[in-house]
Amino acid sequence: MALVGESGCGKTLTCLAILGALPRGVRRTAGLVRIDGIELPPSGTGDSWRRVRGRRLAMVFQEPSAALNPVLRIGTQLLEVLRQRGPEGRRRTRREAYRTGVEWLERVALPDAARRWRSYPHELSGGQLQRVMLAMALAAGADLLVADEPTTALDVTVQAQILELLKTLRHDLGLTLLLVTHDLAVVYQTCESVAIMEAGQIVERGATEALFSRPEHAVTRRLLAAAAGTTGV
Repeated sequence: MALVGESGCGKTLTCLAILGALPRGVRRTAGLVRIDGIELPPSGTGDSWRRVRGRRLAMVFQEPSAALNPVLRIGTQLLEVLRQRGPEGRRRTRREAYRTGVEWLERVALPDAARRWRSYPHELSGGQLQRVMLAMALAAGADLLVADEPTTALDVTVQAQILELLKTLRHDLGLTLLLVTHDLAVVYQTCESVAIMEAGQIVERGATEALFSRPEHAVTRRLLAAAAGTTGV
């Protein structure tokens, strides 16, 4: 599913609310977040959130270089996730976590994964960093991946590679993907359904092809008109 809207309309805050990761001073006052029939509290804290965040719900951001610690090696940051999120609740050994981490870096098509394990973030390109973030998000077995404009900072060729990788991972892992993007061509090619947002509200949603061919809300029509001739939609 794609979440589309103008800058500042609340897409990222909505995604953070889904993961119970709203910034300090912001809280959810309405709506529900429920997984497997269990309602998660608005606080974003507590045992119920600890059981699902990372294990069931994960997120990658549009600026991977800002999401990674610049003074720690890639492997060190992956180890932190992998050792906490072991199979059947068991904490992995460092050897097990290393082996699993390198396997995931290879799975997201990061070249020379074993060597990159020892690299610092500044030694990798933007596309390589986004692959690291995908490995980190999915290695714990998440069912829902929230991708917040994951290709914004990348050049066109790398954008296509990351989007193709997301489609492959979605198919292979049975993932649900919530993709935040401004690119309506990407939505048309990638997503089965789409929600249009304005001023913090979902104003229109439906199957992608039907919504694109018969938009009802003025915001949707405006976005499609703005994209016409540049995206081929």
